[in-house]
Amino acid sequence: MSIRFFKVAAVYFVIAIILGIVMGIAHDFTLTSVHAHLNLLGWVSMALFGTIYYLFPAAGNSKLASKHFWLHNIGVPVMQGGITLSMLIGGVIFTVFAILGSLVIVIGGILFMVNVFKHVKA
Repeated sequence: MSIRFFKVAAVYFVIAIILGIVMGIAHDFTLTSVHAHLNLLGWVSMALFGTIYYLFPAAGNSKLASKHFWLHNIGVPVMQGGITLSMLIGGVIFTVFAILGSLVIVIGGILFMVNVFKHVKA
């Protein structure tokens, strides 16, 4: 699972960089929070998950890690898409997607925490 998290983290890293450059060129920083969340939830968090799952293979090879991976990777794009469209177009429906994506990420985070407490041992 660690390699999957690292690879997806690298993709989010590039997406976040490109968004930051586009915002800077356009001098339009409307999507700053999207840029920040892509960096934090996409690049940094996924790289840290990958590191932890690499250092503790029992956690990385568990079913909890797999469920965590899929929940996080469904939640982040749904949340970020909802936030982006809400800011650019407006409308309650996009806010609902942002909220739903956030809740999926929280569930994945809880599974990560349970996995760490269950499988990460000194």
